[in-house]
Amino acid sequence: MKYNFFVYLILMAAVTYLIRMLPLILIKKKIKNVFVLSFLHYMPYAVLCAMTVPAVFFATDNIYTAICGFAVALTLAFFKKGLTTVAIGAVVGVLLGQAAMTYIF
Repeated sequence: MKYNFFVYLILMAAVTYLIRMLPLILIKKKIKNVFVLSFLHYMPYAVLCAMTVPAVFFATDNIYTAICGFAVALTLAFFKKGLTTVAIGAVVGVLLGQAAMTYIF
């Protein structure tokens, strides 16, 4: 059992190291392509969104309250409110959704 753990650990470390080092080794010149630069600029936001949005819908016991909080957060973000305001608004949206679900059902 311990042997497998260390094998997995070494493989995981090697893959992580290669992913981080290969671009430094292979790309010597400054990147001038506008498409590649914009792709690399938006990549962290896309990855963060892909990791966060699915987790939002499973953060509560009820999918409808999660959708309610998500809708409030999207609405506040659309109107360019701050991060704290959006987070508090999402929490309040979930709480109101849960209260409504409890009252209705």
